Amino acid sequence: MSDVPTVVQVGAPSVRRAEQRDVPRIAATLTVALADSRWTRWALPEDGRIQRLTRWHELAAGHRGVSTGTAWVTEDVTAVATWHAPPGAPGTTPLPADVRAALDRELPVLSGSHAAQVAATRALVDAARPAEPHWWLDQLGTRPSARRKGLGRAVLGPALARCDADGVPAATSVYTWAGVRFLRGSGFEVSASLHTADDELPVWVLVRPPSAAADPSAPGVDPG
Repeated sequence: MSDVPTVVQVGAPSVRRAEQRDVPRIAATLTVALADSRWTRWALPEDGRIQRLTRWHELAAGHRGVSTGTAWVTEDVTAVATWHAPPGAPGTTPLPADVRAALDRELPVLSGSHAAQVAATRALVDAARPAEPHWWLDQLGTRPSARRKGLGRAVLGPALARCDADGVPAATSVYTWAGVRFLRGSGFEVSASLHTADDELPVWVLVRPPSAAADPSAPGVDPG
């Protein structure tokens, strides 16, 4: 099957694959969007939290997404979506060994004293993911100043189109009901309701079957 185009017009916003030059802006956008989120306060120590979060996004969203071809941004990088693709997905490449090593080495350090609960929760979420190959939405964020313009849905579009073309589901996890409501507008539905390993936060795993219809009545403000 053919690859998803590099630049996709989804309504008004222009969306393209992220490039290496975008990594600092990807990290900045996701940090601004998620700085006050429940997940950030739970996963990262208070000491140097914003610096930790920025580095987390440089690695986990920027370098991983760009190197594998699984990150999409608006032209000005005010909205970002990064994914983990199933092996061999068209238009993607395997995670380079040096990026994998940096992720394995640095992410636990960034979580500091929270690392054990983050890892245990990841294992719980992984166990609830679809058994079949699927695209996993890792990060979605829009700068607060750019919300209510459809940018969050726009950056989701290319990967969801890939899922529909290949007949595979998309899935993700969120920590707020606002996130659930937003993603329902793109065809996702809750498949599992969990809690973090320390029972501090709710976690919802959502799955979108291929060719799922979007709900035009769903709230349109991406939760950040």
